[in-house]
Amino acid sequence: MARFMDIHDGFQGVSEQQLSEAHNADLAIEAEEGVHFERAWLDQESGKVFCLSTGPSKEAVMRVHDRAGHPTAEVYELSVEV
Repeated sequence: MARFMDIHDGFQGVSEQQLSEAHNADLAIEAEEGVHFERAWLDQESGKVFCLSTGPSKEAVMRVHDRAGHPTAEVYELSVEV
């Protein structure tokens, strides 16, 4: 499985609980696309959320996020790790 990092904008003012709820929405349907979301991070100052996942393709990651209600087109495959 490939590993991906995606970025969401517009999360200013979001609490840890709200981030957890958004992450749980992904977890509830991720298996339908063969994706697993490992973690999510929030930069409260910029309102950006970063999600780490594994899956078959960036399109599969995008479909899960779209269906969970927080779409993003900014998905990067992490092909090199040191």
